[in-house]
Amino acid sequence: MKAAVLTVTPPESKPQDASTEVPGVPVEGGPLPPGANVAVATPGAAVADPDDLVSTEKTPTLVDRVQAFRAKYEKQEMALFFFAGFLYDVLTLSPVDDALTEVQNFVYLAILAGLLVLEQRYPEGVEPPKLLVKVWRFREDALHFLMGSLLSAFTLFLFKSSSGFTPLLFMAGMFGLLVANELPRFRQLGPVIRVAVFSLCVTLYFASLLPVLFGRVGWWIFTLSVVLGCGSIYGLLRVLKRWRPDEKALLRTVAVPGFGAQALLLGCYFLGVIPPVPLAVQYSGIYHAVEKVPQSVYGTSGVYRLTSDEQPWWKVWTAFHHGDQEFTARNGEQPVYFFRIFAPKGFESYYVVVRWFHDHPEKGWTALGKGYRAPVSSNGSEGGFRYYARPGIPLKPGDWRVVVETESGHEINRLNFTVIDGTGTEKPTNKVEVSVLKTTKPLPLEAWEKDHPPKAAAPAAPAATAPAP
Repeated sequence: MKAAVLTVTPPESKPQDASTEVPGVPVEGGPLPPGANVAVATPGAAVADPDDLVSTEKTPTLVDRVQAFRAKYEKQEMALFFFAGFLYDVLTLSPVDDALTEVQNFVYLAILAGLLVLEQRYPEGVEPPKLLVKVWRFREDALHFLMGSLLSAFTLFLFKSSSGFTPLLFMAGMFGLLVANELPRFRQLGPVIRVAVFSLCVTLYFASLLPVLFGRVGWWIFTLSVVLGCGSIYGLLRVLKRWRPDEKALLRTVAVPGFGAQALLLGCYFLGVIPPVPLAVQYSGIYHAVEKVPQSVYGTSGVYRLTSDEQPWWKVWTAFHHGDQEFTARNGEQPVYFFRIFAPKGFESYYVVVRWFHDHPEKGWTALGKGYRAPVSSNGSEGGFRYYARPGIPLKPGDWRVVVETESGHEINRLNFTVIDGTGTEKPTNKVEVSVLKTTKPLPLEAWEKDHPPKAAAPAAPAATAPAP
C-alpha cells in the first residue's frame, strides 16, 4: 500500500495560470455563457423564490396613462383650459344687452364663487368630502376655464367700447395675474390671485349689466358696480369666517386682493382707462363726402352715400383703410368723419364729443378747438346710430387723429389719418359706397343697386353735418 503524500503550497505562491474564479461561472454582473445551468448568488442577498421572479405589477390602464400625462403637463393643461374659455366666448359671445349672456355670466360667477369657497374650506392637505373626491382634482381646471370665459367676455365688451389699446393692456394684466398664480412664490400665498380676478369679474359684470338696466352711463353707474363688487367680497368673507376663524389668513388671502381689485378698478375708471361699456363705435371712416339719399331714390330710408378716392392698385395697404385715411385735400377741402355708434335698446338720448387732434412737429398731439358736441339717440338696432362731422376748417398736411368721447371724457373710438396737400392735382376716380341701417360696414354702390335698383336720380351735392338716424 502506498503512503499518502501531503504537499503544502506556501500562501504567497501559486501558479501563473491559477485564478480565484470558479471555472464556468461568469464574473458577477457578466452574462451567463450559453447552456450554463448555474445559479449565482450575491453575497449577503437572500435566494429568491422562483415564483417571486414573475412580475406582478399591474399593467397601466388608459385612465392611468391619461392621469400620468395630466400630472406631467399640469401647467400647460391649466393654460389650455384658460384659452379654451377665452376662445369659447370669442365664438359664442352675444351682444352686451342679450339676456341669455347676462344669465350665463351670472351662473359662471356663482360657480366660481362656490369653487373659491370650497378651495378655502379645504386647502392643500385637507381631505375634501367624499362626495367631491372624484372631481376634486378637476377644480383648478374648472377655475381657469370659468375665469378665462368671464375675462374674455368682459374684455371683448371693453374692446368694442374703445379703440382697442386699453382692453389689450387690461387683458395683458389679467394674463399676468393668472401666470403669477402658477409661480411657486405666489402659490404659497394661496388663492390670492384667483380672488383678485373674481373680484374684477364681479364688478365688470355689473358695469356691463347696470347701464343696460338703467339706460345710461356715468360715473355713478360704475361706482354702484364697485359697491356691489365690494359687497360680494364681504359676503365671501362672512361665509369663510365660519370655517376659518383665522382673521389674519382671511385678510391676506381674501380681503386684501378682493377690495384691492375694487380700488384699482375705481381708480382706472376715473383716470379714463376703462371705456364706457356698453357704448361702442362699430364703424368709423374718413371720406370726401357724406350725403343722405332721399327715400324716393331706392324706396327705403336710412341710406347714406359715402364718397372716397379710388386708390391705385399698388397701394395694397389702403385695402385695410376705412375710406380716405390718406386724405388728399384739394382746394381747401375738409375731411368728413363718419361713424356709427351702438347703445342697447331703451337707452336714453346722450351726447358724444368729436375732437380733432394734429401731430404738431414741436408740440406733439394738439387739440383743434374744443370739439363738436353731437346728440345721439339709440334706435335699438344692431347697426347703431350714424353720425358725421367735419372739423370746420381745412386741415394742414400731416398726421391727424379724430376721437369720439363721452361728455365725461371717456374715449370710445379713435381713428388716425394723414392729410396730403393735393392742390393742383388731378381729381382721381371716385369710389362710392352706401351705408344702410342694419349692415355695419358700408356696401359697394354697385352691389347695393343690383338688389335695389334706383327709382330716381341720386343727389349729387354733399349734405351738411347732421345726425343720421
